[in-house]
Amino acid sequence: MRWQGGGWRRDRCLPGVSEGGGSPVQREARGTAGSGRWIRNVPTRSPDLISVCSSVPGLSGPMAPYRIRQYEDGDYEAVCTMFGHGVMEHTPAAFIYMLKCPQTQLHFLGLFLVVLAASGSLLVSLLALLLALTGAWFCIWSLWTDYIQQSLHNNLLDIRRTYLEAADSCLWVAGAEGAVVGAVGAVLPEFPSERGHALELKRMSVEREHRGRGITRALCRTVIRFAQERRYSAVVLSTSMVHYSAQQLYESMGFRRVSQRSPSLLTSFLQFSVFYYRYEIPGSR
Repeated sequence: MRWQGGGWRRDRCLPGVSEGGGSPVQREARGTAGSGRWIRNVPTRSPDLISVCSSVPGLSGPMAPYRIRQYEDGDYEAVCTMFGHGVMEHTPAAFIYMLKCPQTQLHFLGLFLVVLAASGSLLVSLLALLLALTGAWFCIWSLWTDYIQQSLHNNLLDIRRTYLEAADSCLWVAGAEGAVVGAVGAVLPEFPSERGHALELKRMSVEREHRGRGITRALCRTVIRFAQERRYSAVVLSTSMVHYSAQQLYESMGFRRVSQRSPSLLTSFLQFSVFYYRYEIPGSR
């Protein structure tokens, strides 16, 4: 993968991956996302139209028109580009959070005072502080870009194998106005202790201009319904501590924050954490 023209591009076709294809995931008439064909999802007030996961207790509600279907190979670049854009848009929030940390402020203040004492020049001290801030921005930017590259070379490298051919896994895309505007996946959890009990919601992305239309909620309901049909008792997920809108959304849908961790020494130094959430499926075993 490489960044070109405002999006992530695949350099060449993956071995064994062809355009289209894949067995459609069968869904109930009033269930979640459909199979390979587009299915319209609109407010449940319309008796002749289908809503997303209306049978999941506590998750019903009106939604704006959009469509959800199973991922197809032709969606690859759209999904990867949307994922990259969604991750990078949190760079400013992460940088601001870092600047607000008392530990970070003390380091910058110490640098300023040391340079001022050594040089006796206020201008040199300010330039040193500016260079430090620039370096901090680059560190934050690198964290996000490294995460994107790692994802594109792991479970997003071959989406069909990771999400469509693996057991109890799937990936769906949301369409509006003839374009792919959202995506979400379900996979076996990363932590072995959750295996057999929960599925993990992964790679939730919705284009910025299509947010606020109920698409993110519907994609989330799709994963919950998928887990429910396979008799799992919970859905788990992780999100960064600066993804405030996602935290509010998940908590409003009944997800409960169960833990938080720093994924590396650098993020621990910056007091940056990843939040882990869990949704208990009502009526599950």
